[in-house]
Amino acid sequence: MGTQMPAENNYYNRTSSIQEKIDKQKEIDDWLPITSSRNAKWWYSAFHNVTAMVGAGVLSLPYAMSELGWGPGVTVLVLSWIITLYTLWQMVEMHEMVPGKRFDRYHELGQYAFGEKLGLYIVVPQQLVVEVGVNIVYMVTGGKSLQKFHDTVCSSCKKIRLTFFIMIFASVHFVLSHLPNFNSISGVSLAAAVMSLSYSTIAWVASANKGVQNSADYGYKAKSTSGTVFNFFNALGDVAFAYAGHNVVLEIQATIPSTPEKPSKGPMWRGVIVAYIAVAFCYFPVALIGYWMFGNSVQDNILISLEKPKWLIATANMFVVVHVIGSYQIYAMPVFDMIETVMVRKLHFKPSRILRFIVRNIYVAFTMFVAITFPFFGGLLGFFGGFAFAPTTYFLPCIMWLAIYKPKRFGLSWWANWICIVLGLCLMILSPIGGLRTIILQAKDYKFYS
Repeated sequence: MGTQMPAENNYYNRTSSIQEKIDKQKEIDDWLPITSSRNAKWWYSAFHNVTAMVGAGVLSLPYAMSELGWGPGVTVLVLSWIITLYTLWQMVEMHEMVPGKRFDRYHELGQYAFGEKLGLYIVVPQQLVVEVGVNIVYMVTGGKSLQKFHDTVCSSCKKIRLTFFIMIFASVHFVLSHLPNFNSISGVSLAAAVMSLSYSTIAWVASANKGVQNSADYGYKAKSTSGTVFNFFNALGDVAFAYAGHNVVLEIQATIPSTPEKPSKGPMWRGVIVAYIAVAFCYFPVALIGYWMFGNSVQDNILISLEKPKWLIATANMFVVVHVIGSYQIYAMPVFDMIETVMVRKLHFKPSRILRFIVRNIYVAFTMFVAITFPFFGGLLGFFGGFAFAPTTYFLPCIMWLAIYKPKRFGLSWWANWICIVLGLCLMILSPIGGLRTIILQAKDYKFYS
């Protein structure tokens, strides 16, 4: 009997220790933004995806068309819509490919496909560039739209620097960023989705009402061949930027309840289909009608090209502000999740409101500072669009699909994925070149914090 007691004690101690670890893990999961709530409905995924996709990108599509031209422009738009819908379907399918396990975050899926360390190194830097990049661009977009609203409503007022408008826009996020998880921002996201549909409709209806302008020219704007080529590359990045929802799709799906009988991919896919129909109704009319009416004289934000009626343009710009407020939060939430995960799991900070308050305020302040320092809207779209969106949206899901499912060589799935990979690689290589050139040209006459 005496020899059995220590063994029994060791067993109970081990069991108790394992249970403590499980309880601690559950406590952390219940606190982290992505895994804390799993009671979302299918329509949550619909408006979260609309909010994530239809944003600053749609307003630059007529400008992208002016740099691509009619034939290439329509081809790139349609191909992007089809390819990104296909890769989004793959990600929804892969969310629960392992029975009893959910890949709640993009990097978790990457780790399963490429290995524990390599998956992190491949996915996390790209996802961070996308999400932080979008947040910076949306800071600029929100500030510019507020400035446009002010200048439209009060044209005789003293001009206010863009810097101050970006700071006003950022002040909203110092409050909203403390909402704990995806479900808690569903109201903000719904409002943002409605606004995106509204201002997209205003953009193309007002353009159509304005009619074809006398200055409308459908030739390339650049005078030199090299300028035309660089602008073409930049426009590819603008289009890539317009399809950005993949970077948050797994995190959105993680909020939907799932059982073996009713997996989350059913309601998630329903929401994605609704979102993509809404995306088509926004993107194609804005891009085609905007370019048709203004030709290559269209601005990099279509609403800037529309001067009248003043009340309608002012309203559309406020709709943009409301939308990018919601969209900023959609892209910031996975970043908050990454930072807070590192803080509590790696650095062993206690999950608390104070930790969340400090982390999120620092992040909002950082994106605000970068946006104020480099407010090059068109160039930023092209650069970030190619450099980061192309991999995470166009071909990384395809590579993971090939690595995990191993479809039959030279079969339909194999060919479809390799075509997406090749097109995505071209996009990733070419568009940042054009975007960087645009930033350099715009920066020539720019004065910091002016």
